[in-house]
Amino acid sequence: MGTFVRDPAHWLYKFSPDQWISAALHEIRAAEAAFKAHNARAGLAGAKRAAGMALNAALIVVPNPAWGRSYIDHLSALSRERDVPEAVRAACQVLLENPSRGAPGGQVITLRTARSDERALEAARDVMAHAYAVVKRHAADHDDDKHE
Repeated sequence: MGTFVRDPAHWLYKFSPDQWISAALHEIRAAEAAFKAHNARAGLAGAKRAAGMALNAALIVVPNPAWGRSYIDHLSALSRERDVPEAVRAACQVLLENPSRGAPGGQVITLRTARSDERALEAARDVMAHAYAVVKRHAADHDDDKHE
């Protein structure tokens, strides 16, 4: 990727990679607050959004159409990708296996614990750290090109 060009009308290029990372950090803090307030639905949704926002940053610097457009598409694709560390694939799977909503009609109740909430948050943080590393590694590679 060359120089980033913002496009406010484009779903991905409306923010720079650093802005997507910043948005992800804001979202993970909101997810932490939601879990602390015992709002598991908002916490899980926020954890998934945080991971997906960070993956948007990585997607800008290393385009991959297989990742799709939505945060869930990103997580699903990354959970099957063999070019990422197993811990990242596992983190994506944790986020995908945690439904943000109950079953239709409210027939199934998911029991939540502080431990399961922290597991979802840690999974989101692992995905975010991977995305951040991709962005920074890409920036460093391009910085090295400038000095040759």
